[in-house]
Amino acid sequence: GALTDVGAVQGADAVLITHEHFDHLDEGNLRAAVASNGGLKIWTNGAVSAKLGGLGVAVRVVGDGDAFTAAGFDVSVHGEHHAVIHPEIPIVGNIGFLIDGDLLHPGDALTDPGVPVAHLMLPTHAPWMKLSETIDYARSIAPRRAYSLHDGLLNDAGRGLYEGQIARIGEFYGTTRFQHLDAGQSVTL
Repeated sequence: GALTDVGAVQGADAVLITHEHFDHLDEGNLRAAVASNGGLKIWTNGAVSAKLGGLGVAVRVVGDGDAFTAAGFDVSVHGEHHAVIHPEIPIVGNIGFLIDGDLLHPGDALTDPGVPVAHLMLPTHAPWMKLSETIDYARSIAPRRAYSLHDGLLNDAGRGLYEGQIARIGEFYGTTRFQHLDAGQSVTL
């Protein structure tokens, strides 16, 4: 999305998009990536596919319960709706992706895939959530490791406060080790 380095999708074989909000979808960047890499495939929901009209076979529509292989990874799709921001703001579609049965990216929802998850991309801060919901979600999924996601609206002080609380409570219950990842940083799962 618009908060991600524009080079993040360059050279990628596959892109998974959870929903249509600006921080998850950068249409111009994706169009440029497909133009420079004709083999790039994008998996997303119907609303995002409609916004990416004209990209043809590069875009694959998937929904809750679907499974596919992307760039050699087995992916299952979970969830249907974005979390409620406010009752007067329309809810958009949102899908989460469980990759190789190991890493869950829920998008902007607190979706439980109904199977054990070892690694969780944990939404940390958003207009649609409270810190207590983040912590409860991490505890309910109970991954071995959780990585901060959706924290682009926090300044350094806020990020430290949120991540400190998440890490402290996860360690207290002995269920989850929490880790912040900077943009471009990677870990081996």
